[in-house]
Amino acid sequence: MKYVGAHVSAAGGVENAPVNARNIGAEAFALFVKNQRQWSAGPLTEKNIEHFKNNCAALGYSADHILPHNSYLVNLGHPVEEKREKSIESFKDEVRRCMQLGITQINFHPGSHLKEISESECLDLIAASLNRILEATQGVTLLVENTAGQGSNVGYRFEHLAHIIDRVEDKTRIGVCLDTCHAFASGYDLSDEHGYKDTFDQFERIVGAKWLKALHLNDSKKEKGSRVDRHENLGKGHLGWKTFEMIMNDRRFDNIPLILETPDSALWATEIKELYDLIR
Repeated sequence: MKYVGAHVSAAGGVENAPVNARNIGAEAFALFVKNQRQWSAGPLTEKNIEHFKNNCAALGYSADHILPHNSYLVNLGHPVEEKREKSIESFKDEVRRCMQLGITQINFHPGSHLKEISESECLDLIAASLNRILEATQGVTLLVENTAGQGSNVGYRFEHLAHIIDRVEDKTRIGVCLDTCHAFASGYDLSDEHGYKDTFDQFERIVGAKWLKALHLNDSKKEKGSRVDRHENLGKGHLGWKTFEMIMNDRRFDNIPLILETPDSALWATEIKELYDLIR
């Protein structure tokens, strides 16, 4: 079965996220467990935690189909130690919030070298940072997200993801969230059957299919290989509906969260329905 949802608002408290997801017909959802644009946030209250768990249970959301996104501020590969430490501590806090909420996975952007160190050095720092976060927490799997390769971001090649995973010590708590827009913008052609097959063949050969734990479903405003991260609503970008038809009929993506991050949230309910209608 496919579990399609969207990155919904948690305004007013994390407990509102599952309600917002059900209101658009989502079978999975993403959220921020704290303000994504601030380093610090007040702790979750017992009320937040209890109501979140109760709402998830009442509305039928399993922990396997909830995928928080970590803060946009975090850069686990920052070349400056003090700033990298700040990112590590912030990410630890988010993982601990997931632990409190009973959420078992969180996805993150790997990081940026800021043109001060090499890509390889940056990837090594990311893996070392992840090892520290995993050692300090329990029970939550960290899903590294591929990037479009915009600016100095690493993670835009499957080899980058494999490099990180290879150097993570606790391999029971690492995985990948693959973003369709990012993959296309970084040069992987998902827009037709040949490119789709080739992309996932490469992923299996270079990274390994067993590491793929989630997908972000986004069309792309920019052309293949542009290395510009601009999401578009489904069918309105350079990927088109064919990509998402193939995904919805690919059994490899059963039972994992498939999350919309398309820009017009007013279309999410329609997009979710249209995705399910693609299943043959």
